[in-house]
Amino acid sequence: MSDVLALVEARLRTGLGEPDARAAVTFLGTDRIEVLRFTAGNDGNLVRYATLGMSAQPMADPTAALADPVKGPRAELVLSVRGGLADTDKALRPLAVLAASPQVEGLVVAPGASLDVGEPLWPGAPFTSVLVAEPGGLVEDLELDAPMEPVRFLPLLPMTPNEAAWKRVHGAAALRERWLNSGTDLRDPLRKSVSLD
Repeated sequence: MSDVLALVEARLRTGLGEPDARAAVTFLGTDRIEVLRFTAGNDGNLVRYATLGMSAQPMADPTAALADPVKGPRAELVLSVRGGLADTDKALRPLAVLAASPQVEGLVVAPGASLDVGEPLWPGAPFTSVLVAEPGGLVEDLELDAPMEPVRFLPLLPMTPNEAAWKRVHGAAALRERWLNSGTDLRDPLRKSVSLD
């Protein structure tokens, strides 16, 4: 397990640079989850937060009788926001909660999924949930020795409650299209909901 996390951290450093802060959260009955913050070398004053610990165990199908300790999808979460506009460092605990959800709730986190923390992602945030986006753009997948599946680094796109409700009805692709057509800055921590009429 620790070997996997050492490789994951090395991949994060390759993709995002050196972390300038890290915090650890442990939930009862789960492995420790760390959240690393990256600010150096980012374009446009971006702050990136990446989880470390979610990929230590493969995510198991909640309907399976026994969880396979080796096979199964593995992932970490990455959130990118514009720095200096909101107290986004308070997102560390909600991110750790989301990263622990496969262990706690038996979720398999995959692109297109919605994850809800039930409270603002940071103080004053208009977002309580995120849309899981496709991996591969920011941090490349990390191949592990067979039969282990690669670790995927899944970007998180914050959603307002209205966007999350609309996505449940129309789907993730339709919401992404709305954002694209409206020129929505998904990294703006203060942005308003996209028009859903």
